[in-house]
Amino acid sequence: MAHADSPKSVANHTGAVRRGGAVHSAEVRPWEQGRCRRACHCLLQSFIAAMTCLAAARFPMRAQETAGGPQPVLAVKAGRVLDVRTGNYLERQIIVVEGGRIKEIGAADRVQPHVPAAARIIDLSQSTLLPGLIDAHTHVTSDPGHTGYRGLSISVPREALIGARNARVTLEAGFTTIRNVGASGYSEIALRDAINAGDLPGPRIDASGPALGITGGHCDNNLLAPQFHATGDGVANGVPAVISKVRENIKYGADVIKFCATGGVLSKGDSPDLEQFSPEEMRAIIAEAHRLGRKVAAHAHGAQGIKDAVLAGVDSIEHGSFINAEDIQLMKERGTYLVATLYLMDWFMANYKSLGLTDDMIAKAKYVMPAARQNVARAIREGVKVAFGTDAAVYPHGLNAHEFTVMVKLGMTPLAAIQAATINAADLLGWSDRVGTLEPGKFADLIAVEGDPLKDVAVLEKVSFVMKGGEVVRAK
Repeated sequence: MAHADSPKSVANHTGAVRRGGAVHSAEVRPWEQGRCRRACHCLLQSFIAAMTCLAAARFPMRAQETAGGPQPVLAVKAGRVLDVRTGNYLERQIIVVEGGRIKEIGAADRVQPHVPAAARIIDLSQSTLLPGLIDAHTHVTSDPGHTGYRGLSISVPREALIGARNARVTLEAGFTTIRNVGASGYSEIALRDAINAGDLPGPRIDASGPALGITGGHCDNNLLAPQFHATGDGVANGVPAVISKVRENIKYGADVIKFCATGGVLSKGDSPDLEQFSPEEMRAIIAEAHRLGRKVAAHAHGAQGIKDAVLAGVDSIEHGSFINAEDIQLMKERGTYLVATLYLMDWFMANYKSLGLTDDMIAKAKYVMPAARQNVARAIREGVKVAFGTDAAVYPHGLNAHEFTVMVKLGMTPLAAIQAATINAADLLGWSDRVGTLEPGKFADLIAVEGDPLKDVAVLEKVSFVMKGGEVVRAK
């Protein structure tokens, strides 16, 4: 929920750079910068080579298909398919997949004559099929406990390797697309590119790069003493600086921009209630991102921060813990999405003592998390648009689907919760043309479960089959 984007890479005002907690105070000269870049490039090459070998070993069929040319045509026989737009079940369907996309879907007796004789048949005639799920709020390169002091020892290359593992786990849990809203050193952008290149398994990633924040705010690094002059990757103050930071993130590959409108929970020395960026800074961030074709997510717990971010034109509010009546009305009027991350309370309260967090982080969690459920329930009742998000990294990746049960407990129907993780999340990302539904022309991203998710949404916690882009990722 308030997973700190606290970067592992910080710099002092003289050019000192810290990696994994060690600070080197010598001035960085141009030739040293070049040496650092070459070293980082070598590290990334080694990382990609290692992950390629791992992926080939784990997914031999995929490696063979890539090496041998185009994938074969697939015909997936489905017992029933959930139309996530209407909530209707379509019985005895066949989904024809070619080139990683859905070519045709329909009743078996109508589609069967069009299936090529050489097509590979996948029999899911006893299962319920849905579109691949979308998690619109993850931190894939981080794990529980990384927001405390133990996180200072984690280098950016190590973060990327953690991300490789978490990407695979997330995909195998049925989440074929994620929006990753905060990682240090552009680590998740490197991960996204490696996945897109076929170097390793993982979901499609809509990546933000480092989240923007004020000095001393939730998206800064506040754990080190003053003499270290530690500054988070995304820190910027004032309108010119935030515009520059938006451009910098986009320069290095960001698909979406994330900023911290208020304080957070798992960060030191700030208040979740209080606004951080000024309204002028928020307007500048959002206007520049939109001008350059990027959507914007605002981490916002406090009501004033939510209000000012919505008025500035933000596309989604992350968390929304203290959302009030005025915020709700504004979000409904403007069509702003709420990405409420709520299951984490259950896991966090059972495990926080082992995470090495500071006392103020724990105190804030106990204050914010229960209030969030009460306030978000009101927003759901009053019709705010909701997209599915988890803040995975506050709790272990792979448990993402536990969010569905909490959403239903707070008043959503099972169908509405599923729509939040399919058509709504796709709309929020601006990806409705490629994911979110099972329709011709879209990516062949689909999952299968045993049982009826409209009666028991918890069945989504145990997917039995996952396909991404026509490649079978998981099959029991």
